[in-house]
Amino acid sequence: MAVGSFKRKLVAILSADVKGYSRLMGEDEDATVSTLTAYREIMTTLIKKHQGRVVDSPGDNLLAEFTSVVNAVRCGVETQDELTIRNDVLPENRKMEFRIGVHLGDVIVEGERIYGDGVNMAARIEGLAEGSGISISGTVYDSIENKLDLDYKFQGEHTVKNIKKPVRVYRVRKKFAITVSGDDRQYKLPDRPSIAVLPFVNISGDPEQEYFSDGITEDLITDLSKASGLFVIARNSVFTFKGMAVRVKELGQKLGVRYVLEGSVRKVGNRVRITAQLVDASTEGHLWAEKYDRDLIDIFSLQDEVTQKIVAALKVKLTEDEQKSIVYKDTNNLEAYDYNLRGLESVNRYTKESIAEARQMLEKAINIDPKYASAYSNLGKCHWAGWANGWSQNPQLLEHAFELSQRAIALDDSLTSARVVLSDVYLWEKLHDRAIAVIERAVKLNPNCADAIEQQGEILIWAGRPQEGMELVRKAMRLNPIYPVWYLWNLGHAYFLTDQHEEAIEIFKRALIVNPDFLPVHLILALIYAEKGCKEAAKFEVEEIHRISPESPSLKAMCQRLPYKDQAVSERIIEGLRKAGLPE
Repeated sequence: MAVGSFKRKLVAILSADVKGYSRLMGEDEDATVSTLTAYREIMTTLIKKHQGRVVDSPGDNLLAEFTSVVNAVRCGVETQDELTIRNDVLPENRKMEFRIGVHLGDVIVEGERIYGDGVNMAARIEGLAEGSGISISGTVYDSIENKLDLDYKFQGEHTVKNIKKPVRVYRVRKKFAITVSGDDRQYKLPDRPSIAVLPFVNISGDPEQEYFSDGITEDLITDLSKASGLFVIARNSVFTFKGMAVRVKELGQKLGVRYVLEGSVRKVGNRVRITAQLVDASTEGHLWAEKYDRDLIDIFSLQDEVTQKIVAALKVKLTEDEQKSIVYKDTNNLEAYDYNLRGLESVNRYTKESIAEARQMLEKAINIDPKYASAYSNLGKCHWAGWANGWSQNPQLLEHAFELSQRAIALDDSLTSARVVLSDVYLWEKLHDRAIAVIERAVKLNPNCADAIEQQGEILIWAGRPQEGMELVRKAMRLNPIYPVWYLWNLGHAYFLTDQHEEAIEIFKRALIVNPDFLPVHLILALIYAEKGCKEAAKFEVEEIHRISPESPSLKAMCQRLPYKDQAVSERIIEGLRKAGLPE
């Protein structure tokens, strides 16, 4: 190839590797590979989220490229946040700390691969980072210094291998920290038996069966959650530790529970083997353990049996309604159940593409069993997600979500998930009283459902009862300690509506650590800063709004959509955003 004929481009390069990888492998190869696989999946997901691309991932290394240097650094920060949370429950000698380096430079492109000094520089800068730390080059620092709310510490100029000139290097740190629980508390145990159900391990030898073991776990969490005499940690929090070798005692302390259920699922042909063990997290002693070998057709009765054994072991008394609700299953058709589990796995990934996949699976489940309430409920959630996230221009999405949720409830009056979706539809149609009635019934049916409790809080906040809503959001956070970003959004929203602006700003900044592109947070921050007279801060938030959503709706359209019960609040929001500089 002639000189100068290579294709080149300027990109932000993120390089990462594991500190002390050889030691980890030497002590326990299986545990190290398991943790590395889980962490690499997390990093890949975050890289895609920030519009990056994984170029290569040999051994313990990972190389990614981004067209935006801001996105590359944001991805690095969010990656370290996520991995720190997961490391919290690992023994000290099993913690897996990544070092991350980011460089903005010129690279040679050959197919899907990139080469050259830009790649080498990123690798050398990564080698200067601490474990769980991030180092960036001077070119990166010059590009992001005034664009991200981070702390930078100059580490001097370094001479690195195969690079002629010394390189400026900066250490990056967040200004606000976030822990597993979202604050610095170690939770006290509840006044009733408390339990976390860890994701059951798929030992079928087929990764494609992962959805089945996850589905079994979710069914057990849902059934146990219906018992008012139990305190059950939410799915979102326990699935954070999927694929990781965690210490039960430390997990119990972090999640604030006394008991942990763990197990495995092996599905081969028409047979299924499930092992389960209930552990006292304070002593790491076993209270109960069992192995089941059954025909697949017995999976429904098997789930009931495991649930009943746990309830009995914890000496929990069920009400008559709870006994009926736990035993009741809304399908006996294995094929429909299988499609529903596949659909649910896609719903939980919650992307535009995965929601489209989920709809196909759930529609198949309904075609096989037209009376399958859970499938209708999950399909309603898909339509709701498409409308709420703007993933589809179909004007009937909200109506479809309403109809599917109503159909699910008509088939199974005890179904909490359908009521959560239905209450969302009522809220955004500004039928606040109906939304409140529906969500109150959902929480009564499933007193441990964190998302239903959080939803109840959100509706009360929009309905002009922010103080009550705030307490419910905090209650949901206790049940779901590793909560999603919208929990923080609703808490900050409540603080804002009660004129506790400094508290709102602190909560919103924590939310932006979790998701820097969460648009509602930037909108309210712009408003708060404008009202406080902080012009530069308000201007920055407006720039972020345009970056995230270049085609944001007009202020008038936004005012019409916001589901405040009190129209005066909507008008205040719009006036504040106008003052911040958001165009009409």
